[in-house]
Amino acid sequence: MTGFQGKNIILFDGVCNLCVGSVQFVLKRDTRNLFLFASMQSRSGQEMLRHFNLSADVFNSFLLIESGRVYHRSTAALRVVKNLGGAWPLLFCLFPVPRVVRDGVYDWIARNRYRWFGRKDECWLPTPELKNRFLD
Repeated sequence: MTGFQGKNIILFDGVCNLCVGSVQFVLKRDTRNLFLFASMQSRSGQEMLRHFNLSADVFNSFLLIESGRVYHRSTAALRVVKNLGGAWPLLFCLFPVPRVVRDGVYDWIARNRYRWFGRKDECWLPTPELKNRFLD
């Protein structure tokens, strides 16, 4: 865990099609290579969850570890888009919306993500060109 201090790490559900699609979305738009990735099911993902005393069962799609702090749900999503290229940072204007409202929408999507987008039998693996952006 100490080798990743100061890195922005996105932990995601590696069998969720929506989550994997979100990772691929970020990879295409992270022009400054600010983010590293690990599935929650991976060794590194499990290590980080333990380090922060978190259970993978509690979180529905992804977490952002930024400057040693953990963000989840809508706050994590908005903090990620704030750092992407193009017009995506404009979505950060939703941050003042009360978190209970933002997280309510996020939770509704998260609860239905497997039904709407499907689920893989195994974790998605990055291409060799993207391997250096993943912790393991």
